Amino acid sequence: QVQLVESGGGLVQAGGSLRLSCVASGSFFSINIMAWYRQAPGKQREFVAGIISDGTTNYAGSVRGRFTISRDNAKNTVYLQMNALKPEDTAVYYCKTESKTAAWSRTYDYWGQGTQVTVSS
Repeated sequence: QVQLVESGGGLVQAGGSLRLSCVASGSFFSINIMAWYRQAPGKQREFVAGIISDGTTNYAGSVRGRFTISRDNAKNTVYLQMNALKPEDTAVYYCKTESKTAAWSRTYDYWGQGTQVTVSS
């Protein structure tokens, strides 16, 4: 089992910045992928950014160049630095991990409880 706790959400004006954090704890062998998703009211949850354990990153087109994902493997923590925020970035942001219980096991997905990000115009 992996527990994920997000923090760093809040209210910010357009053009501002926020930094989200997500700490993973529990019993696991490794965390392969750490990612951020978001869900705006009335919309489906969508991928925002992801990072593999080797540091390879991927971004949704709508945030590329504005958001930066990073991770600290020693702390089992993933960060999302969000700059130049827009009102359309308003959503609940969720942390997701894909982890293994052993070297030979399949991967398991875990989700955090979400943190609200509101960008005012």
